[in-house]
Amino acid sequence: MLKPLSATLKIGLTGGKRLAFLLAPLLLMASPGQAETEAEFFKGKQIRLVVGFPAGNEYDLGARLLARHYTRHLPGNPNIIVQNMPQAASIVAANFVYSQAPRDGTVIGAVTRNIVNQALFGHPNLVAEPQKFIWLGSTSFPGRICVVGQKAPATAAADIFAKELVFGSVGPGNSTNTLPTVFNHVLGAKIKLIEGYRGTADVLLAIERDEVQGVCASNGQFRAVSQAIESGKLRVLLRAEEAKMADYPNAQSIYDFAKTEEQRQFMRFVFASTEYGRPYVLPPEVPASRVAAMRKALADAVADPELIAEAEKAQVDMAWRSPEDLERITASLYKTPPELIESVKKLVPNLN
Repeated sequence: MLKPLSATLKIGLTGGKRLAFLLAPLLLMASPGQAETEAEFFKGKQIRLVVGFPAGNEYDLGARLLARHYTRHLPGNPNIIVQNMPQAASIVAANFVYSQAPRDGTVIGAVTRNIVNQALFGHPNLVAEPQKFIWLGSTSFPGRICVVGQKAPATAAADIFAKELVFGSVGPGNSTNTLPTVFNHVLGAKIKLIEGYRGTADVLLAIERDEVQGVCASNGQFRAVSQAIESGKLRVLLRAEEAKMADYPNAQSIYDFAKTEEQRQFMRFVFASTEYGRPYVLPPEVPASRVAAMRKALADAVADPELIAEAEKAQVDMAWRSPEDLERITASLYKTPPELIESVKKLVPNLN
């Protein structure tokens, strides 16, 4: 006669062994959920890409281009929709992603490159703490350069310290003004500014007419005069970034002329936002394995030949900036002494 199963268990198993045997089926039932892959998580999901700027803005155009290709590289190929949240120049979007968005990877923020500066300036409406964002990566590197005309008495970056040069400027709050102002104040450059031009294109015409000798602006502002640069009618004196620029690999960095760490910190605080490009962030607490998968997918998407071809055709800068780059810049900015930030506020009040 066969013994009941319960009796068999009592005879064959005792103590911890018996408990483990009884719990084994329950553990097996729970394991699929615990071992869910990123592909299983994302399959059939919809990701919201929240853009903190209006439709048609450079951030929006870059985000929509990225979304079309990102989905192919993400595990599970989730659908991605772009949602514009332009209020307060992306402050509302940053606050939403930080405070209200699900912390599971289904909401990505495309926020302003100035978000860290705004936080350190003490922006009254900013709830988000940028150092706690998870940086996915960034596209675009709108590096800034300074150029002079053929007749300017300057052939190298060091010449801005040796002789007075007359540069054109749109006015305060613009790169044409901010860069020379910082060079003068922090490093002792001898750039005289003539303000009131309507834009960089007007300053470039003024250089051609010998009204002024040079101008500083973002690289994109010089695309229309690339032939003049190639022919030598315009000379690139320097770049305002620490990172090298692919378009002008031989342009000397203004940071080479910093003599103290305080000077470097001051310039980093003012200029480093450019190195953020168009950053993409996740809220805190997204699982590490998911973050790793999303970061890899973003890097792969930006390197995708189809995306590159579409970006070139649309003339959208999709240069890759790694999350490690963004973490490094952020950590550096948060080391800026409070008194130095106050000095920046006085010199460049429109930075934020």
